[in-house]
Amino acid sequence: MTTADLHMHTTYCDGKNSPEEMIQSAINMGLKTVGLSGHSYTGIDDVFGMSMEKMQKYFNEVQELKIKYKDKIKVLCGIEQDSFAGFPALDFDYAIGSVHYVYKDGKYLGVDHSEQITKNNVENYYNGDYYAYAEDYYKQVAKVIKDTNADIIGHFDLVTKFNEGYKYFDEDNPRYVKAYKAAVDALIPYNKPFEINTGAISRGYRTTPYPNPSILKYIKEKGGKVILSSDSHNAQNIAFKFDEFKNLII
Repeated sequence: MTTADLHMHTTYCDGKNSPEEMIQSAINMGLKTVGLSGHSYTGIDDVFGMSMEKMQKYFNEVQELKIKYKDKIKVLCGIEQDSFAGFPALDFDYAIGSVHYVYKDGKYLGVDHSEQITKNNVENYYNGDYYAYAEDYYKQVAKVIKDTNADIIGHFDLVTKFNEGYKYFDEDNPRYVKAYKAAVDALIPYNKPFEINTGAISRGYRTTPYPNPSILKYIKEKGGKVILSSDSHNAQNIAFKFDEFKNLII
């Protein structure tokens, strides 16, 4: 039985429901622990991240909700700290460290904004070379714990969000495999769990969780730990398909 979900977003960032609505939904689902994890302030991001003022309001509200619902569910106040935030996550119950951008030629290129934006970025900044793009992405991922002080490694292969069916590049290509293995190798010594993240399934981009099976296998071979996360942006998708994929955490 699913007992916890630690990755979800609210109206404080790009979610559709308030913190209290997310908590109430988690209670109705029978969860024992719910963790809210709003997108951190990131100076380069005016689309998804919270402002510093919103971060403080978010933090304060969740502290109040912890008390209000303490007899029904354990509420944790987390943060999804972007690798380009420029400062480590502090004061929160936990942090998810994630890479949402690639830095190239003085520009921060959004990895998961939209399929068209990604296509344009790879064409304009990498001459259509998706492997070079992925290599830069994984170099950033390799530093995500160092950059964010995170407790959980978020959606490790987010760079594949729009690559269902290997639409743009082959995820078994040696260049790609070498890039992700180098990132896994750099992160394993921190002994932090990698997400098995079902968020792209609930939003219709993928049919399997992050990371793909080959990466997950490599993480486990290296002794890495994993945790199920929904990356839910609405109350209905909390713990999305956890029962279907719970075998992956073994």
